[in-house]
Order: sequence, then C-alpha cells, then structure tokens
Amino acid sequence: MPNSLNPLEQIARRWQPSARLVERAALATVVLAVVIVVTGGAVRLTQSGLGCPTWPTCTKDSLTPTHEMGINGIIEFGNRMLTYVLCAFVGFAIIAARARAPRRRSLTRLGWAQFWLVMANGVVGGITVLTGLNPYIVASHFLAASALLTVAVVMWLRAREGDAPARPLAPRPVIGLSWLTVGVAGALIVVGTVVTGSGPHAGDAKRVHRIPLNWEQVTQLHVDLVFLLLGLTVALLFTLRAVDAAAPVRRRGLELLIVLLAQGGVGFVQYFTHLPELIVGIHMLGSCLVWIAVLRVPLAMRERPWTEEEAGVPGPATEDAAVPAGV
Repeated sequence: MPNSLNPLEQIARRWQPSARLVERAALATVVLAVVIVVTGGAVRLTQSGLGCPTWPTCTKDSLTPTHEMGINGIIEFGNRMLTYVLCAFVGFAIIAARARAPRRRSLTRLGWAQFWLVMANGVVGGITVLTGLNPYIVASHFLAASALLTVAVVMWLRAREGDAPARPLAPRPVIGLSWLTVGVAGALIVVGTVVTGSGPHAGDAKRVHRIPLNWEQVTQLHVDLVFLLLGLTVALLFTLRAVDAAAPVRRRGLELLIVLLAQGGVGFVQYFTHLPELIVGIHMLGSCLVWIAVLRVPLAMRERPWTEEEAGVPGPATEDAAVPAGV
C-alpha cells in the first residue's frame, strides 16, 4: 500500500524527472563540490580558520559569529553554511535519480556516497577547528573534499550514459595508461596537501603547528610530479592518435593537457611571486579542474549504451541513446 512506501518511493510514484534533469542535478553537485574546496581555501588564505573558535557552534555561547569576531568569523561560518547548501543539492540529486524510471541503483548509490562523504567531511572540519588547525587534519579535510568531488564527477558522467554493459573505446594498454595518469594526479594532490601543511599560509594569524618539512623541497617534489603528469598526458595524446581513438576520447585528452598547462602556469606565478593569496586561491580552483579533467579521460574510454528499457522511455533518454559516453 502507498502508506507503507518510504518517502523516496512515494516521490517516485508521483514524479518522473527526465534523464536531462538527473544529469543536471548531478552536475550541480560537481559545481558545489568545487565551490566548497575553493571557499575552504579562502578560509585558510584569509586567516579565518579559527574565525569560529569552536564547533559545532561558532562560540561556546553563540551558534553564529558575533560582532566582535569580525570578518574572519563571517568567512568561517559562511563556509560551514555552504555544507548545508551542498547537502540540499546532493539530496535533490538522490531524489531525482531515485524517481527516474526505470530505476538506476548505480546513480542512487553514488548519490548516497556523496551524502555520507559530506557528513564525514563536516565532522573532519569540526575536528580541524577543535585541534587548532592541525595540519594533518587539514590535509585529510582537503582529501575528503577531493573524494567527494571524485564521486560527484563519476555520478555526473554515469548520468549521461545508460546501464548496459560497458564497451571499451580504446585498447586495454591505452586504458591502463590513462589510469596511470589518474594515479599520478592523485599523488600530486596528496603532495599538494603536504605543501600546504608545511607552507606559510597556516590558516590563522596565531601561531599554528605546521608539518615539520622544508616546504620548498616538498614544492620541488610537487613540481616534479607535475612534469611527470604532463609527460604522461602528452604520451597519452600521441598514443590516442596512433590507435585512432574515437574523437570524444582524444578531446578529453586534449582538454586535460590544456588545463594542466594553465594550472602549471598559475603554479609558477604563485611560487615566484611568493604565494599571494589570490593566486593561491586560483591554484586551488585549478587543482579541482585538473582532477575533473583527468578523471574524464579513462571514463571516456568506454561507453554504456542505454538499455532497451531505458531507451524506451520517452524524452531525453531516447534522444541520448545514440550519444557515445564521454561526449
């Protein structure tokens, strides 16, 4: 009986979103995941990390920042509030994916994975404040945000394709090379958090514990990984051309190269200008764009057509049935 259904099932019986709406809802979570990373960087770069000195409230006596806390309290509290906005977008994506007929469990699982990552990262953010911006916790906070971005990107790309068995669009060694590129990019992100934890932007004007490493030497390792990633990307592009890979796959590789070159340029500018806050913030945005671009390459090397059941549904699913994955 309808009364025995859970709320998501009741919504699914009354509302049938289009495939296009589900895709856009998933894309919105990608955008919000990037915004969370960038605004989190703004908190650190404006020395607002302890703008709200405790958690989950802003002070022991107030949920919100007080007048005496100034702009730093507003920035830190505003970043906290963005978590609820992200939750709302993730929740809508989950509802839209669940209500879509035929039901796609793969999308709803990815949506719920995002929800629990948001919850976990909120707790990690609270621990970051309670530990006085411990650099190791700060690093884990950023890595959790990167994990959230990863799942959001995968959900977005899965929403653009069907649930039929995947078909490779490139030879297996080429696919392996693309995943190696993802691995190096992941290592680059991890080392980047060490650069942050040992560098001059501690996140607060007070004396904050830093990772006891020479940040310039760690930066050199970071740069070495950038060149390795760049070399792998160029090699991948030549390989894709040699095997005459599909145009969408080659396009994803070219996009990665362009984003990498732009990010590398920003990185050199920030280093030689002694890490100005604005350029560092742009670099953090660039790191998200690089990660999105690098993930899209291997995920474009296979296609999942719409199943007969999905293709038979009137609307965008039928129109998109012949569109290769990764377009």
